[in-house]
Amino acid sequence: MTDENRKILERINAYAEEVMGDIDPQKVQVSVQLDKLRPIMETIAAEMDMSLEDFFILYMDIQSEASCLSDQKLREKLGDLNDGNEFPLLYR
Repeated sequence: MTDENRKILERINAYAEEVMGDIDPQKVQVSVQLDKLRPIMETIAAEMDMSLEDFFILYMDIQSEASCLSDQKLREKLGDLNDGNEFPLLYR
């Protein structure tokens, strides 16, 4: 992930914490969550001279990349805990 994309994600996440602090993402529709994020997305899109639609695509790409990186780190930690064995309980 580039530094610029990381900064974008940090800005959006910080804003999300302010406006959605008590919203349960598992219970609230994605469209409602995105409506709450719209002001910061419009601001950043304007700063980058992008349409909101193009910025939304960029944001989704950044989120996907961040999710993959987070998943990879978790797998590495679990792998270290399990001595590299993916299915430790199957071999006991």
